[in-house]
Formats: sequence, structure tokens, C-alpha cells
Amino acid sequence: MPNTGDRILLVEDDPKIIDLIARQTLESVGYRVDVVSDSPSAIKQALHAPPDLILANVNLPGLSTKDLQVALTSQGVDSPIIVIANKGQEHDIIQAFRLGAADYVLMPAREAEILSAVERVLARVREARENRRLDMQVGEMNEQLQRKVRELTAIINLGKAVISIADQRILFQKIVDGAAQVANTGLAWLLVRDQESRAFLLAAQRGLPQTWAAKMNLPLDDGVSALVAVSGETLAMQGDPLLKFRIVNLGRSVCVVPIKARKEVIGMLVVVRKEEKAFSRTEQTLLEAVADYASISLVNARLFRALNESAQSAKEAQRRQNIVLENVRSSVTEELRAALYPVELLLSEKAGPLTDEQKRALQTARAALQRLSLAAEKTTPPIPVRLKTK
Repeated sequence: MPNTGDRILLVEDDPKIIDLIARQTLESVGYRVDVVSDSPSAIKQALHAPPDLILANVNLPGLSTKDLQVALTSQGVDSPIIVIANKGQEHDIIQAFRLGAADYVLMPAREAEILSAVERVLARVREARENRRLDMQVGEMNEQLQRKVRELTAIINLGKAVISIADQRILFQKIVDGAAQVANTGLAWLLVRDQESRAFLLAAQRGLPQTWAAKMNLPLDDGVSALVAVSGETLAMQGDPLLKFRIVNLGRSVCVVPIKARKEVIGMLVVVRKEEKAFSRTEQTLLEAVADYASISLVNARLFRALNESAQSAKEAQRRQNIVLENVRSSVTEELRAALYPVELLLSEKAGPLTDEQKRALQTARAALQRLSLAAEKTTPPIPVRLKTK
């Protein structure tokens, strides 16, 4: 069945041939046919609205069909051409084929022959058109697939970074770069809440102007982030609603994703596009995944700080305990030495002779004091401390 959407340009100056081809054969089955009588008119018509098919007589006055083919090719018009010739003009037909003609019709011809030639060429045109459409579709799908691969690669790399990178500044920059990649933009930054001041500080950025980037490690108020800090929900805006916010100086589309720990907003991830193009639901989901990694990083950092502070407190308590133990040991040792001196003096009998019973009693006392002194010496703190000299 002919496709009534196809438009045909007939280049012919013979009224009988025009009537046969246009009215009796093509228009009768639903084709739209435009008729011109010479090559210059055909060139003008084809440049204005390229037809699906051109039928041109090789016996045109003025510019020949060969000139018509060359002119259309040079202007980038790729409409297929069927040449119309009389019997005995095989040489002209061959020349037309060398210049790219798609088919030919020998006159006089029957309606069925003309229609058959037209259908053959238009079938190839439709097939080529469908192939181009499929190529474009495959190209678009391939581009989407490659983008998905890039997005997934960015997410995977972020997961690896959270595990392997200890330097939080480097990790924050990786998070911002990942957010910019999955959002397909060159402008992004990370805000982290300071635990003391409760303000949101600029922790990392990509693409910010110098005046904004100078706020690194300082509070940064873009106008929109404050809304997300209160709501705790992802916010995407574009166009005129941004005019009331300072962030409009950077772009016409914005998406702010909260970074939460136990429903508490501890940071925010902000991405901006200069053009007014909304962030898709898929892009928002990917940004939320990046924010989850940022949350893991921030929570881990908090736990590490708390653990470190606890360890330092325990170490300080142990140090104080060791000082007390050292002081007690020192005092006990001095007292034991003082107690041993008179016992030793008595046992030497310089102060007078002793009975056997007195000697045994003093020796027992001396042994007990020596054991006590040895026990005191073994009371050594687990962490060495330096006592201040008097």
C-alpha cells in the first residue's frame, strides 16, 4: 500500500506525461505530487522542502537532469531520483545512474510500471529512514547505558573511598566530585554542620566562583540550603522560584540533598546547573546515594573523635592514678627504710646485748619489713610517669 505521507516532486514539461504520472498514477493512489517544469524550479523546491522522491525527465529544457543531480548533491539534498527517458536514451540513463539515480522509467510506460518503480525506490527510502531511526535510537540507548555505567562507577568508587581514605578533606572532595558526576553538572559543594556553633560550614566544592570558594571552612548561606536543614527532605528547584534566593547568581536549577544521621541533618550536598533544566528523579536518587556515603563518612569521623577522646580521657585518668601510686610507693618505701634503721641498730647490739628471744623478735620484724619493702617496690605503674623534682 502506498504511504500517503510520502511527497513526490515531478520535474516534467510535457502535459501528457504530467497527467499520466501525477494525476492518473500517483495521486489516484494517495501520493502527494508537486510538479515543476524545469531544473531551476526543481532545485528551488527541493531546497525549500526536500521531497521523499524526485522523478525527472532527461529531456528537460535548459539545465539537464544531469545538472539537476549535480546541483542537488552539492546542496546536500539526498532525495532519490527516478529518471524518465524515452526508448533509445539508454546512454543518458547510464549517465544518470553514475550520478546516483535510484531507478528509471522508459516512456511510453504503463501506470503499473511507473507505480512499481516508485514503490521500489520509496521502499528503499523507508528502509533507510527506519535504519537511521534505529541507529539514532541505538545511539541514544548506548549513550544512556554509558551514562548509567559512569554513574554506577562513581557510586562504587565513592563506596571504596569511604572505606579506604582516612583523610576527611580528600574524602569530602571525592564526594563532591561524585555528586557533580552523577548530576551531570560542574557546580557542586558540601556543607557540614559544626557541632559547637551548629552552623553549616563549606567543607568541599567544585566549580564555585572565587568569592564563594573563599568561604571554605566558614558558614555559607545560599538561601536554599536553610530550607532543607529544617525540612530534612531533598529539594529540587528551577526557574523563577529561584529568583528570591542568592543561589540564582550561580544557576537556574538546583538540588539540595540532606545528609542525615538518625533523622538529624548533619550536612547537605548541593548541585547547581547554569541552564534551567530540572534534576530528574533518577539523578535525585543517585545524589541521595552519594549523601548516604557522606553520612557514613561523617558518622565514622564523629565516632572516631569520640573514641579518641574517650581513649585520651582514660589515658589521662591512668596517668593521674599512676602518679598517686608512685607517690604512695615512694612514701611507703621511705617509711619502711625509716622503720628498718632502728631494728638493724638493735640487732647490731651497739646499744647493748640482746637475749635470744629479743633477737628472734627483731629478726622477725626485720624480715616482715623487708618483705613489705619488696612488695612496695613491685608496685610499679603500668605507664611510666615522671615525678617533678622538688
